[in-house]
Amino acid sequence: MDPPAPGSGAPTVLAAHDLGKRFGAKVAVEHLNLEVHKGEIFGFLGPNGAGKTTTMRMALGLIRPSAGWVEVFGQDVARHAASVLPKVGPLVETPALYPHLSGRDNLRVLAAPLGSVPEVRIDALLELVDLRARQRDKVRTYSLGMRQRLGLAIALLHDPELLVLDEPANGLDPAGIKSIRSLLRELRDSGKTVFISSHVLGEVERLCDRVAILRRGKLIQVGRIEEFRESTGPFVVDVLDARGALDLLHCQPWGRNAHLDPQGRIVTEAPGDLGRDLNATLSRAGFVPDGIFRQQRDLEEIFLELTGDDQ
Repeated sequence: MDPPAPGSGAPTVLAAHDLGKRFGAKVAVEHLNLEVHKGEIFGFLGPNGAGKTTTMRMALGLIRPSAGWVEVFGQDVARHAASVLPKVGPLVETPALYPHLSGRDNLRVLAAPLGSVPEVRIDALLELVDLRARQRDKVRTYSLGMRQRLGLAIALLHDPELLVLDEPANGLDPAGIKSIRSLLRELRDSGKTVFISSHVLGEVERLCDRVAILRRGKLIQVGRIEEFRESTGPFVVDVLDARGALDLLHCQPWGRNAHLDPQGRIVTEAPGDLGRDLNATLSRAGFVPDGIFRQQRDLEEIFLELTGDDQ
């Protein structure tokens, strides 16, 4: 039997319950509720200062919530960190590395507290993050992108079930971003769960199964990428007498901004945001549409609309 698709009956791996965090008078996160399911790549988006890193740090038990709690594998991470965090691979902010050691030796040193990590595992990780050729070089000679890749290898040392990654594409060139995308997909396909924040919205759109958008510490929208595209944007109407239909729409309070696109089709809002009601309005007036569909926008456009004044 095939496993359930991510988010459709799959177990919850990470959950925030009415989560909040204050730093003095400053509210960083407020009443945050979300679930990340087993086997999905979940994108966590928001402008700088929206509360993404603070949320991730609470999920890793690095800071305590001011309100609510985070469950990881069904347990409150603040009270049961010792039992749940060994199943988690973190990469939050810039990875803490030893610049005077080589990449391989960094992996060896950081593997020591985990017990026995065989050299073959280190070999495989260096290959996985494309650092095999530079494994003997001192980390102080590494670029920012190379340090990020080494940080990801460190997060994977103990073969975690959940990865919590804050801006893993930071400092990577397009080839490096593509490599990380391929790697994260492989990890998901092997059954791992990835909770990731990123400013590279085009990459999030290609990579993630679901995304959540945070604004000023509050969750404002969450869903699958397809749902974001389908639930936003105006309708496009293909109708024979587009000019006549446009005049009709301009008389409606919801249609005042209707216009023609370069193909001569009408782009308009709909009464109650329902395509069937738009169809009925036009048809009753004798402008029977040949087709009505949502105008799809990419994730970047949607993100900027939802968070525009925070950029």
